Amino acid sequence: MHYPESLAKLIEGYMKLPGIGQKTATRLAFFTINMKEEDVSSFAKALLFSKRNLTFCTICGNLTEDMPCVICRDKNRDISTLLVVEQPKDLMAIENMQEYKGLYHVLHGVLSPMEGIGPNDLSVSSLIKRLQEKTNIKEVIIATNATSEGEATAIYLSRLIKPAKIKVTRLAHGLAVGSDIDYADEVTLLKAVEGRREL
Repeated sequence: MHYPESLAKLIEGYMKLPGIGQKTATRLAFFTINMKEEDVSSFAKALLFSKRNLTFCTICGNLTEDMPCVICRDKNRDISTLLVVEQPKDLMAIENMQEYKGLYHVLHGVLSPMEGIGPNDLSVSSLIKRLQEKTNIKEVIIATNATSEGEATAIYLSRLIKPAKIKVTRLAHGLAVGSDIDYADEVTLLKAVEGRREL
């Protein structure tokens, strides 16, 4: 199908978003065209405002408009624990639980030799520097995803941090609440058994 140039460019723009293919991009483009002009204008302004005003916190790497970010400025946080995540969205997911009260460090990715991503491409050096400067940090919780890259990154960080006599822990992995054991894969079951706790 040959679309008018402006529509084709809009579809192309949506396809640059992760997980958006041709069909979804086309559906979103037609939805956008049918929106009220003031809603489209407001949406466009929000995109530009976010792009221009958001930056990464110089301490933890979280998205922020102010420096340092609101979490790093919070004097009520537990400064003895530091939770390491892959991306700012992971930090926000944990914050939404409203249970963890410690500090964070965002890596901005994981080690992936296949994609040419090494330690220098992540914020590993700033993490180590932070741990050296902040001697009150007693535990580092590694909360990378349960992928092969996430596991490799967790092991790498653990080996870097342990010589400093700082406790290194990993988020538990295993069966999701409400899931059936017979539907779980072997790796999930293994992680569930390894992460068992006393009742």
